[in-house]
Amino acid sequence: MTHHQGRHFLQIPGPSPVPDRVLRAMDMPVIDHRSAVFGELGKAVLGGSQKIFQTSGPVLIFPSSGTGAWEAAIVNTLSPGDKVLMVETGHFAMLWQKMARRFDLDVEFMPGDWRHGADPAAIEARLAADKAHSIKAVMVVHNETSTGVTSRIADIRKAIDSVGHPALFLVDTISSLGSADYRHEEWGVDVTVSCSQKGFMLPPGLGFNAISEKARAAAKTNKMRRSYWDWEEMLKLNADGFFPYTPATNLLYGLREAIAMMLEEGLENVFARHKRLAAATRAAVEHWGLEVLCQDPAEYSPVLTAVMMPPGHDADNFRKVVLENYNMSLGAGLSKLAGKVFRIGHLGECNELTLLGALTGVEMGMSLAGVPHRAGGVAAAMNLLEERSKANMPGHLKLVTK
Repeated sequence: MTHHQGRHFLQIPGPSPVPDRVLRAMDMPVIDHRSAVFGELGKAVLGGSQKIFQTSGPVLIFPSSGTGAWEAAIVNTLSPGDKVLMVETGHFAMLWQKMARRFDLDVEFMPGDWRHGADPAAIEARLAADKAHSIKAVMVVHNETSTGVTSRIADIRKAIDSVGHPALFLVDTISSLGSADYRHEEWGVDVTVSCSQKGFMLPPGLGFNAISEKARAAAKTNKMRRSYWDWEEMLKLNADGFFPYTPATNLLYGLREAIAMMLEEGLENVFARHKRLAAATRAAVEHWGLEVLCQDPAEYSPVLTAVMMPPGHDADNFRKVVLENYNMSLGAGLSKLAGKVFRIGHLGECNELTLLGALTGVEMGMSLAGVPHRAGGVAAAMNLLEERSKANMPGHLKLVTK
């Protein structure tokens, strides 16, 4: 076994590194989850989560993974036999539609090439053809973690509205919330699904549903059986900061601190930082002579960049070389992309120096693994970051900058 000094570089697109400040916040004794002290914690994280989802409506927090939050969205809004429209944008869209089928939903799965997001025009055309309004929900992944491609959620909402279709709109933001601009209420989303281990910078263990009044009304009439995931049971106690069963208390301490960190930075600044780091990553990839998997610049993910390997070179072997020699984990290609791409995560507590360190590890790894590339990708990323830093400097400082 190789022993490395220094901190491991976790550059996968989630779970993301947990900041020291959040780790310290979780380092607390477990408290009585029926006490007044806990009720204040509960109210703080429920209210704070609304700010991150950008909604005035309810946000529910489950002790679960994102997969559990997927299930909660389905069982609270739909009934067996309901027809839903989903879009193949990548591995996780595939998994969500498989879950939907397990609940006996009639899934119409629009095919995709894994290099583009969901097409608002195609969704609009399909809903326009649904004169009987048999489609009960449109379900889309905002940021496809397997591909580094985002879908234009606001445009999809406009497409639904343009044909006057009453379908519910369910969106997976598991890898995007807190890192990419997302507006649950403004964009008219009925259920937004997320989790703790990506933009929230926490360990895995919390699942979220942000819900609209339309979604809550659907939950009162739908026929899907549920117990653990029932929204109404949760909302009854959430009003006072409590939960119907034992919550993940110490993760909630961490959540309170993570929300504070994001709000101190300012959500607009958080989103701008992620876009800046993503652009620098793409600059490096372009200089290396490699190809980004996402083909539409309007859909580039600020959360991660999926990089295609040159023909004849295996991405998993390359990742192994990087891990064993430079103590850095890169994301694997999933399902039909296995061995064909590697993924660089640049989300959460990532900054310019962290990213440049990661890109240095990638460039050194390509040299060591014999992957053909043009040296200097790190310098290209550095140049982009320097130029953007200069553009944001106060005017009096620009005068002394050559």
